[in-house]
Amino acid sequence: MAARCAVCGKGPQTGFTVSHSHRRTKRSFRPNLQSVRTTIDGENTRLRVCVKCLKAGKVQRVAA
Repeated sequence: MAARCAVCGKGPQTGFTVSHSHRRTKRSFRPNLQSVRTTIDGENTRLRVCVKCLKAGKVQRVAA
């Protein structure tokens, strides 16, 4: 399963962990994805959406 938002397409980025002595080691920054039940074209489906899209109201959750 890809670590990518179904709404905005945000995915993992790479960077460095920098220690106190400035030694750099590679790491990845992953988006905060949540599995959300939502309605698309009258059908309830499950999407993996980043929290930024949820907070912005780009996705409406299905009432339980």
